[in-house]
Amino acid sequence: MASTTTDPAPLADPEGFERAADLLASAGRVTVLTGAGVSTDSGIPDYRGPNGLWTKDPAAEAMADFDTYMGDADVRRQVWLRRRDHRVWTAEPNAAHRAFADLDATGRLRALVTQNIDGLHQRGGLPADRVIEVHGTMLWVVCTSCGLRTPSPEVLARLDEESDPRCPQCGGIQKSDTISFGQRLNADVIERAARAARECGVFLAVGTSLTVHPAAGLCDVAMMARASLVVVNAEPTPYDDFASAVLRDPIGTVIPALVRRVTEAARS
Repeated sequence: MASTTTDPAPLADPEGFERAADLLASAGRVTVLTGAGVSTDSGIPDYRGPNGLWTKDPAAEAMADFDTYMGDADVRRQVWLRRRDHRVWTAEPNAAHRAFADLDATGRLRALVTQNIDGLHQRGGLPADRVIEVHGTMLWVVCTSCGLRTPSPEVLARLDEESDPRCPQCGGIQKSDTISFGQRLNADVIERAARAARECGVFLAVGTSLTVHPAAGLCDVAMMARASLVVVNAEPTPYDDFASAVLRDPIGTVIPALVRRVTEAARS
């Protein structure tokens, strides 16, 4: 089992931490929802935070529009270059990613639903079948015409010769296998996420603003099924008033501390 870090000291809300730890330790099943805040300690910036990618560069958000991407070759060229230079290719899983793998090892993790597209949860030790990627993954590229999926490094390696690499099978437009604005989510993936939210005793939302739906709505699904909601996020979220505990501590310290309490409870 991977080691985790020591308890955060001092805690912003010691009583809230104890409440969250007790809920998690007594839960038979825990479903986790993660957002970009989980990967910032790995050097991957979030999107809407004070230092977020879209906060600093609004043009980057515009490039995430599906119709714009499909209709403008210049946009596709810029997106491909940004993909090649993305920090995900050098990033390593951090303490929070490893802690979620520790949580799975206790047998209490129902599923981890993530809005992230970086694959760090799997690299951090979580089995792929435990991770539900609602926004897809940038580790693969998909052809928008024939559906051919290709590992991203294979496509990115072609950029020195092709600024807008087309599908080798049909010549169609390729894009990373992620969900862009204006693009439909995978209904089967969303149903899996909703089922995981319904089938847990505690729903733990970590590093997400809880403003992007339908992922944020999983909090409602869980609470309607009588699960307790625990929120770990640096900034306020629309669900804070409904949560049993809200923690503002750094994710890389508080998540390992919470998971350690669950691990101790599982051993006792």
